[in-house]
Amino acid sequence: MKIATIGLNCLFGGALLALAACNSSNSAIKDSAKTAKADETTQLATEASTETTQAAKEENKELAKVITKKGGVQNRGAYIKVLVNKTPITNFDIQRRVKFLALRRVPGNRAKIAENEMIEQAIKLQEAKRRRRTATTEQIDAAFANFAKQNRATPAILTRELGKLGVGAPHFKEFIKTQISWQRTIQGKFQSETARVSEQQAIQQLRESGNQKPKVNEYSFKQVIFVVPKNKRSKAILASRKREANTFRQTVSGCDTLLQSIKSLKDVSIIDRRHIMEPELPGNWKDAISKAGAGNTTSPQETEKGVEFMAICSTRTVDDDRAAQVTKQSTDFTQFGDKSSEFSDKYLKELRENATIVYQ
Repeated sequence: MKIATIGLNCLFGGALLALAACNSSNSAIKDSAKTAKADETTQLATEASTETTQAAKEENKELAKVITKKGGVQNRGAYIKVLVNKTPITNFDIQRRVKFLALRRVPGNRAKIAENEMIEQAIKLQEAKRRRRTATTEQIDAAFANFAKQNRATPAILTRELGKLGVGAPHFKEFIKTQISWQRTIQGKFQSETARVSEQQAIQQLRESGNQKPKVNEYSFKQVIFVVPKNKRSKAILASRKREANTFRQTVSGCDTLLQSIKSLKDVSIIDRRHIMEPELPGNWKDAISKAGAGNTTSPQETEKGVEFMAICSTRTVDDDRAAQVTKQSTDFTQFGDKSSEFSDKYLKELRENATIVYQ
C-alpha cells in the first residue's frame, strides 16, 4: 500500500494532538511521495553549501550562545552536526527531517528549516523533561495509532510506509512526543503563572471592573479508587473492576461510613477532597460532580489509576475572597487557547536565547 492509497492526512506541523485535522488530497500526497527523492537531493545539496550554513549560524547568533567548532573527518555514516545544550543532532536526523518536510509539502529551504526544527525540538524536549511534562510512551503510541486509524491504516502499515519514504516511524513518534510534551509544558507554565494571582490582586481587579465578588459552588467529596496496576491493565480486568465499583456505589449512603465499608474490598482506596471550588474540579469530573449533588455518587470512570467514582459529601455556595481568586485564575486559564501561540513563541525564544548551540 502506498501513502497515496492510505490517504495520509497532513497536519504534521500542527499545534498538538490534532495530528489528522488538516486533510490533504490523495493526489497531493502522491505528488509529495513521488518528488521526495528529488527534493531530498536538492535540499541536501543546499544543506552542504557554505552559504546556507553561514546563514543559519548568523540567524541563531541573535537567539543563543552559538559556538562553531572545526569538524574532524566525517564518515559516510551519521555524524554530529549540532549540539544543543549537549544534546546531539546528527546529519541523519536532519536528513530525515528534510524528507519529513517534503512529505508535509513545506516550501522554502528545507535543509535550513530542518536544522532549525531539530534545534527547537531538542530545546522543547529538554524543557519538558526539566518540568516533568514529557509525554509517556502510551500517549505517543496512542496518538500514532489514532493517526493511522484516521487514515484507514494500521500502525504497522503506517510504520512501513514511513520507512519507505525515508522518514521512519521513530522520527515521526519523536515529533509526536515533542508536540504533546511542549503543549503540556506551556500549559503548565501558563497555569503556574496564572496561579500567582493573589486574593488581593483578584479583588482589586474586580473593583476596577465594577463587578461583584462571584458566587462559586464548593464541594467536599471522597474519591473512591478501585486500583488496577499498569502491569495488570486489560479490557477484561477494567470491565470487571467497573462492575465491582458500580455494585459497591449502590450501597453508599453517605461519606461517614464509607471508609469502614471499603475494608472488606480488595485493592480499593479513598482520597478525601475538601473545599474544592467548581473551577478547580478536574475537567473529566466537573460535570459529573456538579450534577450528582450532595449524598450521591458519580458513575465510575476508567482512569490511569484504575476505575474511580466520586461520593459527594457536601456542597455550598461561597462568595469570599478566595472564590474571587479562583474564578480569576480559572478565567485566565480558560483564555489560554487564544494566547497559546503567542505564549509558546515567547517562551521558546527565551529558552533559545539561554541555550548553548554548538555547530560541529
